[in-house]
Amino acid sequence: MQLDMLIKNGMILTMDSRNSIIENGFLGIKRDTISYIGDGPGNKFDVKTVIDAKGGLILPGLVNGHTHAAMTLFRGLADDLPLMEWLNNYIFPVESRMDADFVYTGSLLACAEMVMSGTTTFCDMYLFEEEAARAGKAAGMRCLVGEVLYDFDSPNYGSIENGLKYTESLIKKWRNDPLVSIAVAPHALFTCSPDLLSAANALALKHKVPLIIHLAETENELDEIQQRYGKRPVEHLRSLGILGPHLIADHCVHLNDNEIGLLAENSVKAIHNPESNMKLASGIAPVPDMLAGGITVGLGTDGCASNNNLDLFTEMDMAAKLHKIDNMDTTVMDALTVLRMATIEGARALGMGDIIGSLEKGKKADVIIIDVNKPHLTPMYNPYSHLVYAAGGNDVSHSIINGRLIMEDRNLLIMDIHEVMERARNRAREILEWLPSSDAPPAMP
Repeated sequence: MQLDMLIKNGMILTMDSRNSIIENGFLGIKRDTISYIGDGPGNKFDVKTVIDAKGGLILPGLVNGHTHAAMTLFRGLADDLPLMEWLNNYIFPVESRMDADFVYTGSLLACAEMVMSGTTTFCDMYLFEEEAARAGKAAGMRCLVGEVLYDFDSPNYGSIENGLKYTESLIKKWRNDPLVSIAVAPHALFTCSPDLLSAANALALKHKVPLIIHLAETENELDEIQQRYGKRPVEHLRSLGILGPHLIADHCVHLNDNEIGLLAENSVKAIHNPESNMKLASGIAPVPDMLAGGITVGLGTDGCASNNNLDLFTEMDMAAKLHKIDNMDTTVMDALTVLRMATIEGARALGMGDIIGSLEKGKKADVIIIDVNKPHLTPMYNPYSHLVYAAGGNDVSHSIINGRLIMEDRNLLIMDIHEVMERARNRAREILEWLPSSDAPPAMP
């Protein structure tokens, strides 16, 4: 059997429909596709590159279902502040002065962090999203990106009419790219008029791409939408005809049973962001109820201004433990369920479940290897439990995306990480200059 790459000597966690495990597995890749998966003996392989997993865990690359990649440049800028002070004194003043290079630099830094912590696919919503797409492509990552749309003017495209045109141009430009996909991304119900939401939905349906929106994230949002339209957020979207299988709803913190039913009936996908929801004191999403109701739920980190990292291993750990204490039930959100949220269910949430999210013959080769030869991962009784409760992003040794080796033995192969970090430090110095002196944090060393 001719192969471009063969991974051997590891336990394969396929995350397929049966959660199949191959104890001493072989995974073969030809071009960008998994062409063999099994136990190896009896097969003769003609291989260009062989990777020894050294007894580690081989699993699908993780899927970060919601982030704002360029906000890596805001990491730690203004923590532990009231939300409106954080927005008005720090985030909004900086965002008003951003440019394309700012977003490219921050997004490239995010891609490095994600690859090095096991994420191979991410979904992004922010400004200057052409640059997020370029950064993802340069980093060799798979991504779904959407330019954030508001009722007010953007520092990127200006008026909302231009924003819709800009989004459509991105859809057309990247339509056939093997790694980059485009979504339509109205920000939220309280920043987008019904007309804008309807226009964004029409654009998504026209081009058969996902529609992404922040939904029911805070109690303030519920109150504001109720006051404006006399409806709660989910009902507001239903009245506009927007609920559907193309909709990816981020956060979904404040939902009642009827709203969970509506999302399920309309095959809406949800992305859970536990660490961000905790840090911003937004609340706890009813994820166990959403899963029980049949909703596809993925996992996201949100941006580094409200998390402060892009490590899905810490997100998995937090998701599992948060819901156990919230429900006072140790069996809620078991390790396998949470790992599936970060792999195959996350892929399905982004409309990519047919090509990624599990290790199966014919799917795209997005694969990571976990080095378990470490004290904190010894001994190992249950691999799922180990990944959710004991492992971290630093335990990822190899990342392969679309059949291409992106990280080998924790060395990034397609970008100079030191150059990327220096670019980020330089842009951070500019951020401090943009802030009013009374609001600026201590100077950088």
